[in-house]
Amino acid sequence: MRCQYCSCTDSKVIDSRPADDGNSIRRRRECLNCGKRFTTYEKVELNPLFVVKKDGRRELFDSQKIKTGIMHACDKLPVRMQEIEDMVSRVEQKCYSTMEGEISTEQIGDLVMAELRALNDVAYVRFAAVYRKFTDLGTFMKELQKLVDEHQV
Repeated sequence: MRCQYCSCTDSKVIDSRPADDGNSIRRRRECLNCGKRFTTYEKVELNPLFVVKKDGRRELFDSQKIKTGIMHACDKLPVRMQEIEDMVSRVEQKCYSTMEGEISTEQIGDLVMAELRALNDVAYVRFAAVYRKFTDLGTFMKELQKLVDEHQV
């Protein structure tokens, strides 16, 4: 690892600890040339995961899109940012665990809906309305009734 201060490539690791919920390792290093300390992060290089869109196009997986969708669904609700980050991490992990190299938008949407359903009913319904493209009040009411029936059991 190259020192950011003197560009020397010799350094020693002073401390290592898990970061980002165990998805990376934070290393505290000391340059053997100038003695200054700096931090590096080590993360597993993931094989590319492609998302198959409804029209058949494929694009690289981007967890930021999942985060944006969840944030819109949780807007003005009592949901902490850490809960959203944790949800995104779980969905991302499940997507990569398919080990197929590609996943459909429908599968991703179902994973997000399951996470939102467990977290907040209103966020779940908001996301479902967009994801399932509710076009009329009847479809929307059926989804709400399912939610009400589940809570009564």
